[in-house]
Amino acid sequence: MITFVKWIVCAIFIGLTVGAAGTVFHFGLETVGGYLEQFPWFIFLLPFAGICIVGLYKIFNMEEDKGTNSIFISIRSNERIRFMMGPLVFLGTVATHMMGGSAGREGAALQMGGSLAYNIGLLFKMDEKDRKLITMCGMSAAFAALFGTPITAAIFSIEVISVGVMYYSALVPCIVSAVVGAQFAKACGAIPTTYKLLEIPNIDVSSFLKIAVLSVLTALLGVVFCFILENSKKFFSKYVRNAFIRVAVCGTIVVILTLVVGNHDYNGAGMNVISRAIAGDVSPEAFLLKMIFTAVTLSGGYRGGEIVPVFFTGATFGNTVSKVIGLNSSFGAGIGLVSLFCAATNCPITSIILSIELFGAEGLVFFAVSVAISYMLSGYSGLYSEQKIMYSKFRPEFIDKKVE
Repeated sequence: MITFVKWIVCAIFIGLTVGAAGTVFHFGLETVGGYLEQFPWFIFLLPFAGICIVGLYKIFNMEEDKGTNSIFISIRSNERIRFMMGPLVFLGTVATHMMGGSAGREGAALQMGGSLAYNIGLLFKMDEKDRKLITMCGMSAAFAALFGTPITAAIFSIEVISVGVMYYSALVPCIVSAVVGAQFAKACGAIPTTYKLLEIPNIDVSSFLKIAVLSVLTALLGVVFCFILENSKKFFSKYVRNAFIRVAVCGTIVVILTLVVGNHDYNGAGMNVISRAIAGDVSPEAFLLKMIFTAVTLSGGYRGGEIVPVFFTGATFGNTVSKVIGLNSSFGAGIGLVSLFCAATNCPITSIILSIELFGAEGLVFFAVSVAISYMLSGYSGLYSEQKIMYSKFRPEFIDKKVE
């Protein structure tokens, strides 16, 4: 009971503290997200914004910062998380979005929440094990404040670090901190992320076969997406060694791509395009272009996350494929979003909960089937190089290997 009360109090405190930071971050991104439409010339400032971001990280001796992977390493080991990770990723992500870089926001939220909570644990002289739990609380609270999906945020923080071995001791503190963070953001006017699917198919053999086809293709796309992100970073690091030149080059490429495409659909997070995909209206090449824009942006050293681009790619891909296989394109977009999220993060339980919080529970059986297929067929690829797969996806055996 003493432990229970301790973690309820800590989780509420983290939920309020990190939730407040996540709420400010949410409104900051919402504010700058519309600047590019109002001031299209901002896109030409992207290379200069990148140079400033790299310079800030250099000033604080964080050039080798591994981003979200640093949080994973800390939870599995004794490695310290520097407090400056939070402010730097906050500023870097806002600048990236303002000037048109293609990146998400949840990676920044995980880093910001994890680093803030970890250092609060240090301030209160928590031991090593308690600091790991409070770090996961911070990840949950920030993610929940940003998206308004508290249960997804809590389970994701517990499941993503070591797939197959969930940190059940973090269940109470993570759920409480996530709920508090989400409610704090909502009280401040942040609108939770939800979507309305236009049609949910009948439960029959034909529907399941179509879902299976889409899920297989999405799992393969997840492998390709992770491969592109990983190898584009290696490519630019190998051939453009200077970090300042590299970020300027990648920023310039994004500017050129934007001018060629002729619109700003692939700059920023692209939440508006996700909404359009679920409404049934999206270009068939959208998923491919988003992968390219995101890979170039993140390879340069710009800041942000990968999960919203995964949502974008999955939703647009699902919409496109559904029109070919005879599935409702709105529902296909929803399946694609959740299925690709599972393939990229290796988090099946989180993915099923995500489908409920985003779309409601009416099509749950289809989402569950899709997640199961995607999880198995995506193999051992993943967005986070420090994520570990503890148990095989194909046999009941312990493997303890990092994602490929």
